[in-house]
Amino acid sequence: MSEERLDAFMARANAAYYAGRDPFGAGGDFTTAPEITQAFGECLGLWAAVTWTLMGSPGSVILAEAGPGRGTLMADALRAIGTMVPDFARAARLHLVETSPLLREAQRARLPGATWHEDLTTLPDGPLILLANEFLDALPIRQFVRRGGAWMERWVAGSAFVERPAPDAPLPDAGKEGEIREVNEPALTIAAALGTRLVAWGGAALLIDYGPAESAPGSSLQAIRDRRAADPLADPGGADLTAHVDFAALARAARAAGAAAHGPVPQGVFLTRLGLHSRAAALAASEPGRGARHLEAATRLTAPEAMGRLFKALAISHPALPTLPGFEAA
Repeated sequence: MSEERLDAFMARANAAYYAGRDPFGAGGDFTTAPEITQAFGECLGLWAAVTWTLMGSPGSVILAEAGPGRGTLMADALRAIGTMVPDFARAARLHLVETSPLLREAQRARLPGATWHEDLTTLPDGPLILLANEFLDALPIRQFVRRGGAWMERWVAGSAFVERPAPDAPLPDAGKEGEIREVNEPALTIAAALGTRLVAWGGAALLIDYGPAESAPGSSLQAIRDRRAADPLADPGGADLTAHVDFAALARAARAAGAAAHGPVPQGVFLTRLGLHSRAAALAASEPGRGARHLEAATRLTAPEAMGRLFKALAISHPALPTLPGFEAA
């Protein structure tokens, strides 16, 4: 029976999953914040506009999104930007990081004039504002288990885990027996590369995802199919595989590259500071027949018992920038 390391298994499974379907929205396997309410993308667009102003309003800036889904978030962001900050709209050059041909077609219909990339490394030089919502959680993780005073690594054989010695485990040589630790090497590489780039060219990156503010032991690997939990090792490519984002580790990687890191702060706090509830109330007033839906969507994104606490916002920026919107001290 063939074996592969968990991160290789996860990368292969998610590549197959996203290549062949649109998983978002009412008919998909899950719903993300931009599909819940237009106010989410609008608030992030205006966050980008304020950040651009703090950067000194450069005449040309790369506005990028990693993992843009159907293009919903960016379409809502650009509409708000065009209405409220037209100078930023004229300065922005739209770039999208997307590997799925199917999702690229959906994005092309909503976002004409964009330039697409397989990964962040091919974004052109220049000042950058990057948005990434629920992008990092789908990147492949490694898992390690403490056994007999050493770290063992989880591999996948068939539809089960097997453990193999891991002398190269990127972890301290200590831990409780049976403790599980996760490392997302691609996410750490991205945070470090963004830090280096933002120091060199200026700008900021906003990363919104789910996970604890501080690293915690345990397995967070999960699979979603038809809006229900599924076995993450069964039917690779048939479900969305994700894991918690280690925000503290990302912030350390960005700071080690010379950048500033803001947060993480809970999504509910972040969006409330950006005015999500006020925007939802305005939408409710303008569409009386859908008023309750707009208000309920805002509550879903911000309430601690819904998405407001588990989801976090982290920003990486050039060190000369002041505190970014939504990250002010309480």
